[in-house]
Amino acid sequence: MKLQELPGAELILPGLEDLSNGNPETVGALLIAIASTRLTEAGLRFPTSHLVPEPELALYDRLQKERDDAYPYYNALLSSLNSFCNALELTKTA
Repeated sequence: MKLQELPGAELILPGLEDLSNGNPETVGALLIAIASTRLTEAGLRFPTSHLVPEPELALYDRLQKERDDAYPYYNALLSSLNSFCNALELTKTA
């Protein structure tokens, strides 16, 4: 299965590109930082030298500055991240 076919790929794939370009503070890059251990254990490779410390806080702070509905959107993003991780882990075991 290709990564772009996994649920949540529309958030994660741009985040991988952002990390490769040294931009660790985008929504996608922060999501990757949140699940970095889980993603690497599932076989995904990405640069880790730029990962933001406390990415959950950084993501929520960013969303609060950009949106009126930060909390539900934050939860939706984490749900998408979890779906991506679950699907990636399933492809690894298949």
